[in-house]
Amino acid sequence: MPSDRAALFPGTFDPFTNGHLDLTRRAARLFDRVIVAVAHNPGKGTLFTPEERVEMIRSATRSIRRVEVVAFAGLVVECARAQGAQVMIRGLRAVSDFEFEFQMALMNRRLAPGIEVAFLMPSQQYTYLNSTLVKEIARMGGPVRGLVPRLVEQQLRARFHAAPAVAKGAARAAGARAGGRPGATRVAKPRAR
Repeated sequence: MPSDRAALFPGTFDPFTNGHLDLTRRAARLFDRVIVAVAHNPGKGTLFTPEERVEMIRSATRSIRRVEVVAFAGLVVECARAQGAQVMIRGLRAVSDFEFEFQMALMNRRLAPGIEVAFLMPSQQYTYLNSTLVKEIARMGGPVRGLVPRLVEQQLRARFHAAPAVAKGAARAAGARAGGRPGATRVAKPRAR
């Protein structure tokens, strides 16, 4: 068993938020080594590839000492064993997270009794934050500055950049079919009786 205290912080991280970054920093103060493990789950439709997520997380955590980033597929406990981690870090934002995380912790304990689970709470300013909300805001063209690291913000903007242009083009085409003018819509006239 390695002499250093290593903690695995697993997740999909699609995308990595400032809440995830906050938990990574907290874990780095507690453990000799923190491994952020990016899950590859083909059944879960992700916006970014595992390689893209690893690159973004490496960029965001570059200034934090003793943090590594890896990708994995399969059971998280196998990843923890392969990385020499004795602890898994999980974040709890609210009471609603607890039931799911509790079940997962018990199952992981059954699969790997030697690996403990440590629950960390993020800073108060990140308790509402999750990747799904961030993607939805970005998809709708809203600002995500302050919610995600800079590179993630840029990647989200690049990924959704074409969406507004495509939507405008479709609206123009629909308007042209409806009334000949871009943006026009045809209004049905009432029939005479």
